Amino acid sequence: MSAPLADRIRPSSLDEVVGQRHLLAEGNILRKVIDSGQLTNMIFYGPSGVGKTTVARIIAEASGRRLHKLNGTNAGTADIKEVISEIGTFSAPNGILLYLDEIQYLNKKQQQSLLEYIENGNITLIASTTENPYFYIYNAILSRSTVFEFKPVDARDIEPAIRRAVKFLADEQQRQLSISDEAVSVIAQGCGGDVRKAINAVELCSICLLGDGDAVIDAAMATDVSQRSSMRYDRDGDQHYDIFSAFQKSMRGSDPDAAVHYLARLLEAGDLPGACRRLMVCACEDVGLAYPQIIPIVKSCVDAALQVGLPEARIPLADAVIMVATAPKSNSGACAIDAAISDIRAGRSGDIPSSLKDGHYGGAKKLGNAIGYKYPHDYPNSYVDQQYLPNEIKDAKYYNYGNNKNEQAFKAYWDSIKGRKD
Repeated sequence: MSAPLADRIRPSSLDEVVGQRHLLAEGNILRKVIDSGQLTNMIFYGPSGVGKTTVARIIAEASGRRLHKLNGTNAGTADIKEVISEIGTFSAPNGILLYLDEIQYLNKKQQQSLLEYIENGNITLIASTTENPYFYIYNAILSRSTVFEFKPVDARDIEPAIRRAVKFLADEQQRQLSISDEAVSVIAQGCGGDVRKAINAVELCSICLLGDGDAVIDAAMATDVSQRSSMRYDRDGDQHYDIFSAFQKSMRGSDPDAAVHYLARLLEAGDLPGACRRLMVCACEDVGLAYPQIIPIVKSCVDAALQVGLPEARIPLADAVIMVATAPKSNSGACAIDAAISDIRAGRSGDIPSSLKDGHYGGAKKLGNAIGYKYPHDYPNSYVDQQYLPNEIKDAKYYNYGNNKNEQAFKAYWDSIKGRKD
C-alpha cells in the first residue's frame, strides 16, 4: 500500500515549504537558526497540516547527526531509554538529534528523563505539538527550548501546493489530470489552513476519477470533498478556548458581525451549551447595569435555543448575540464583585456591625444584635444614612457608576437624595 499523497510529495527543502513565511523567509529568525547549522532545542507549536513535521525532518536530515524519531502517541519509556543508550557510542559520536512528534502525549516523568541530556547537549531536541506547549510541556524542557509558532496557511499559499499535487498525480498515473481554477479555490478555502487536508482532498478527487480518460477536477467535486473541512475545533484544545475568547471579546467590543461569525463556528461544531453559557456570561459581565433588562431577555433566548435544539437554535441565539453586541456596555457590576472578593481573600473583612445582625431570636438583644438599626422605609425617600460595612473596612468603595445613561441616571438620583455635591 502506497503512502498518502501528502507524504509522497512532502517538501525536501525549506524553499518548498508552503506558508510560514514569518519563520522561514530569508532573514527571519528560524531560517537564520537553520542556515547557521548551530542547532538548538526547538519546539514547533501549531495546528495539524501546517508544516511542523516537514520542517523538522528537513532540519534533521541536513544536520548530519544521528537521528532518532519518536512519536508521543506511541512512544514509551523503553523507547526513550534506547535513544539515551546510544549517547557516547560510535554510532553517535557527535550526539543525537531527537525528533519528537506530538510531545504533549509524553507524561511528565518521560519528559523529565530527557532533561539531563538536553541540558548537557548530548541530545538536541526538536519537538512538535498541536497543543499549547505552555500547558502541556514540562516547564524545565520549555526553559531550555525556543518555541516557534506555526500558523494556519493562507488559502493563496495553499493553491500552488494543490496544483503541484495534481501534476504529481498526473505524472505518477501517466494520464491527463487537471483541475479548474474554481476547484483550486474551493479546496484552498475549504481546508481551513491545513495543507495536508487540501492535498488529501486532491487525492480523493483523483481516486473518484480513476478510469476516466482526460479527467478534470471541477468545482462541484471539490465542494463535495471539502465540505465542513475548514472547521478547526477541539473541545479539549486551544481552539475551544480561542473561539470562546474571540466570541466574548467580539460582543464586548460591540462588533455584531464578528460575534455572529464566532457563534456560527460554535454552532457548526455542535457546541450549543458552550455558546449559551458564554452568551449569558457576556450579557451579565459586559452589558450588565448599562442595560440590565438584557439579562432576562438573553436568558429567554437561551432557554428557547436549548428547548428547540439545533438547527433552529441558531435563530434566538443570533438575536441575543446581536443584541448583546449592540447594547451599551458596563462592567461596573463585575468590577465591584471582583474588588469585594479580592478584599475577602486578602482577609480584609471584619465583624458585621451589631445593628445589622439578626435580631429575630431570643437573647439577640442581650447580645446587642439589631439594636440601633434604622429601617430605611421609615425615612423620606426610603433612605437614611447609617453604616453597613464592618468598622475595619467602613470606607471601602467597590462600586463605581458606569459612564452610561442608565447608571448615570441612578447616580444623579442618589446624589440628590444623599445630598452629595461631587
